[in-house]
Amino acid sequence: VIYGIRLLEVLSSMKESETHLIISEAGEMNIGYETDWKIEDVKAMASFCYRINDISARIASGSFKTEGMIIAPCTVKTMSALANSYADNLLTRAGDVTLKERRKLILLVRETPLHLGHIRSMEKLAEMGAIIMPPVPAFYHRPRTIQDIIDHTIGKALDIFGIEHNLFERWSGLLSEEDSFLLRE
Repeated sequence: VIYGIRLLEVLSSMKESETHLIISEAGEMNIGYETDWKIEDVKAMASFCYRINDISARIASGSFKTEGMIIAPCTVKTMSALANSYADNLLTRAGDVTLKERRKLILLVRETPLHLGHIRSMEKLAEMGAIIMPPVPAFYHRPRTIQDIIDHTIGKALDIFGIEHNLFERWSGLLSEEDSFLLRE
């Protein structure tokens, strides 16, 4: 759940950002289990917060304009529901709406290892336009802390939405500019 909390933390610090938060029952449980955050403090960072079963919420409708949606983390259960257009709660309904409206949907799928059924669900979602983005750590930026690893993943998700950030140092290659120039000659 730390990926979702960090995403919300970063977006809430941006003035023009409007966030709509849905936390599943398992998500609420995991916030207490996996972090030192209080659920009330997480919810307070969001512009709007919805109950998981509030299918009358405005984000349940395609007529409500959004830039897209990031599900962080995304369980295999939620991923499977989305892959099969099974919108039984607000989270899966909002995700399904995001897909049908051809908006960006990023899924930070958290399970490992994966079996063929999981991979086929990912394939179906990718064919529908979703971006499957397991939070796999990168090491080219030489992370020193767990926060560095988390920030890299969140930064990559923000990149997909074209949102400027300084959560990690961008790759600049192994060669200096001078060495690179000499190789081009």
